[in-house]
Parts: sequence; structure tokens; C-alpha cells
Amino acid sequence: MKERCVRFKAIKRYLQWSIAFVLLHASAAHAQEFSLFGGGSRAGSTNTYTWAFNYQEGLGPYFAASFSWLNEGHIPDHHRDGQLIQLWGRVPLGNPKFVLQAGIGPYRYFDTTTAEQGGSYSNVHGWGVVYSVRAAYYASSRWITQLQLNRVHVQRGPDATSVMLGIGYQLDAPDSPGPRDWASGSPSKVTNNEVAVYLGETIVNSTSSPNALGGAIEYRRGLMKYMDVTLGYLHEGSSKTARRDGITSQLWATRAFLNDKVTLAVGAGAYYAINENENSESPGPGAGKFSGLVTIAGSYRFARHWDGRLEWNRVVTRYNRDTDIIFAGVGYRW
Repeated sequence: MKERCVRFKAIKRYLQWSIAFVLLHASAAHAQEFSLFGGGSRAGSTNTYTWAFNYQEGLGPYFAASFSWLNEGHIPDHHRDGQLIQLWGRVPLGNPKFVLQAGIGPYRYFDTTTAEQGGSYSNVHGWGVVYSVRAAYYASSRWITQLQLNRVHVQRGPDATSVMLGIGYQLDAPDSPGPRDWASGSPSKVTNNEVAVYLGETIVNSTSSPNALGGAIEYRRGLMKYMDVTLGYLHEGSSKTARRDGITSQLWATRAFLNDKVTLAVGAGAYYAINENENSESPGPGAGKFSGLVTIAGSYRFARHWDGRLEWNRVVTRYNRDTDIIFAGVGYRW
């Protein structure tokens, strides 16, 4: 066990540098493919489902980078998911339409587990590494059919092996069938100014998953071509476990496609709870005002100044009050 902890500390340092490297180079390459995956997973002696969102960018003809939100289903005493960044090597298999990829990268996971000391559950956070092999067929209509094998290795909890089928779409049209080497650039900032309002569902990451109606208001400002900043107010609603609301701020990597009608973005930042009331004594009272906030988002512009928006937010706490907040909203741009 001691040797495993030492090994993971070294891996964690390497993975943090890997994240910085990928984010630094993302400003030059930008995402070109968006994919949905689903399949089966095995952890220990348990079979379960798995699914993922994947956002991939080219780094030349033989390399790529991707961001994924991976959900590993329901392993006994573990409900695990998280964000994953991978670097890929890729080669055509005798035809530009057939591509084989091998990837590796850090996995920041969130695991709802049976509590080790008191209470009914715990929100365990940790680092892991995911090894992947993918075979992809690129159709001339931009659609991609994919088969992927993952090996998930984590600090705490069972390792897992999964097989997933995926359907992807090339958001930047390629010059010829096959993956793009690089995505096309944008002549200006994706966002200038935007105000959006949201309504949706808050789900507490516990064994019973109580939910509540939540809402938010958000101001978005473009800092540069592919980076936005937001300031907002989040109301998570009142569930059987807790009620919480407060101020949020995030930095976003964002990209526009399809003649600037569609945007995809990933954001990370902080959430300061102004009001927090515990409705349950288990696993214990709230113990902090600041939490982390990670979000994936998309928008569709249906008029010159108006767009529809979708967001999936993960609130990350230190006191077993993690939540998923899934919002739909409308924004006004100027």
C-alpha cells in the first residue's frame, strides 16, 4: 500500500504538468470533434455500464489531445465519474478514413462511496490515469464511428476496464476524408458580452441522490479569442439534504463552430456559498464556504443577439456535499 501511494504521488505530479501542457497548446489547435460514447465496464467482479462525452483536437497529423467527462456506472459502494485529459498518437490503417489511436492521460475523479467513518456516504476525490486504444472510421459526411478500450487506474477504489462504442461529428469540415491535422482559427473573440439566465435540476451526490429545482444568472465576457470569464449567482434549491446558494466565477476555454452558431466550452473556478443550511445531520454539517466548480457547456445561436444554452455543473466540496447541477437557459449577446 505504501509503495502504491508513493507511485501515485509521482504520477499526480506528472499528470498536473500534463494538464498544463495540453491547456497551453489548446489555444493553437482547438477542438474539431465531439463524440458520445456508451458501453460496458468491469471492475473487480462487477459488470456495469459506462458512458462519456469526448472533445478532441488535432496536434498535427499524428497526434491529438482530448477532454472527456467519463462516467463509470454503479460499482458496489462506488459511483465514480470525472474529467479526463489525454494525449493521443494516431496513424491511418492503410486508408485515411480508418485511424488507430492510443492515448494516456490524467483522470480527476469524484466517487460517491459508503462512508468509512460514520454517516451514510462520502464524496471521495482523487487522481488516476486512463490508458485508451481507439479505432475510428471517418465517413465523408463528417460523421465518425468509433470503438474504444479503456483501462482506468485510480488511487482509491477498484480499477476498471471498459469497452465503448462512439458516434462523433467533425465540427470543422476536413479538406479530405479523415481527421483534420489542425482546426481552423477564428478571426475574433468567440464572446464579447453575454447575460444568461438558467433553470434546472440540482442532484446531491449521495447514495439517495435527492434533487431540487435550481436556477442561476450569469455574465460572460470574452478575454481573448478562446477564453471567457464569467461571474454569476447560483441557487441550488432546497433538497432533503441541504440548501445552498452563492457567487460563482470561472475561466473558460471556448470555441465556436458551424458559422459561429454553435459553441462548446469547459470552465473551472470557485463557488462562494452566501447561504448554506443543512437539512440533514448525516454525514455532518457543512464546513466550508468555498467550493470548486467545473462545468461543460454548449450554446446554439438562434438569432443575432439570442442563444439557447445547456450546462452541466459539478460543485466540488470538502465536506460531502458535492452536487451535479444540470441547467438549460437563454442568453443575450452584445
